[in-house]
Amino acid sequence: MNDGKIISLLVLGLLLFGTVGTVSAHFTMLFPGDDMDVDALDYMAKEGETKTIRILWGHPCEHVLFDCPVVPEVYVRDPDGVVTVLNPTKISVEGVEAYKVSFIVGMRGDYIIHAKLNVSEHELIDHTKAVIHCGEEEWNGWDASLGETVELVPYTRPYGIEEGFTFTGTALAAGMPLPGATVEIEKYYTKSDGDDIVEAAEHTFSDDPPMMFTRVVKTDVDGDFAYTLDEPGIWFVGAYNNIDGLEKRGVMIVPVLETFPPGETEVMEESIDTPSPTLVYSAIGISITSLIIGVFAFKRREK
Repeated sequence: MNDGKIISLLVLGLLLFGTVGTVSAHFTMLFPGDDMDVDALDYMAKEGETKTIRILWGHPCEHVLFDCPVVPEVYVRDPDGVVTVLNPTKISVEGVEAYKVSFIVGMRGDYIIHAKLNVSEHELIDHTKAVIHCGEEEWNGWDASLGETVELVPYTRPYGIEEGFTFTGTALAAGMPLPGATVEIEKYYTKSDGDDIVEAAEHTFSDDPPMMFTRVVKTDVDGDFAYTLDEPGIWFVGAYNNIDGLEKRGVMIVPVLETFPPGETEVMEESIDTPSPTLVYSAIGISITSLIIGVFAFKRREK
């Protein structure tokens, strides 16, 4: 074998290694708003509001973005079950190609925004959805099935949940339970936080840093799964199904709030930082009383 062939094989091997090692960390990201500092409240809406959703392709945990490989196919399902196809517009986000769509939240209830991304480079078709919630106690539509080739349908309502809650759902393939499927779970971080997370993982778990970026569970015989979302933020939960050598993945985006109500530690810290009026008045009273006693004692010594 000549040197040219050896070099070609080495390059090919490196490319394949890079592809295998990073495919699972890629996700289609659906982010409301116009900046990358996304939180759980961004997935809420007011009646009559125009909601803009940005569609990106990359690594949520590591905050590594890539050009969106194709124009995504996007639609939104309203609380009545009416589906409207949306036309994505190309935009630039942090120097990469992305897309955005907008729709009007015309009624109270749950809107499901869905994007299909065909990533031929990774032999992957992504079906990603997120719920936009509107209205007090209008909790209808969040568990609707869209009938996609591969889909996650939640058992746990994907809003109004806080850190430490267990998220449960089922994986479906063409509407049927998907047993034994791999489910990957990954949390989104902003750029600075993502860099810190990666550095810490590479330092502490040098043999396999990505095991701390992407968590994995399996569906049971009925296609069901569960995973505890232990931090506030935006979580990506995706189940795979291999069809004729092509990976098809159903992804659910789950926004998680901070602990509610605030814990005892936070209440104690707040009490220490901001003394109550009763404590303040008591302290003043004690000081005045001490001052009066001191004056009388001084005058008595003078006599």
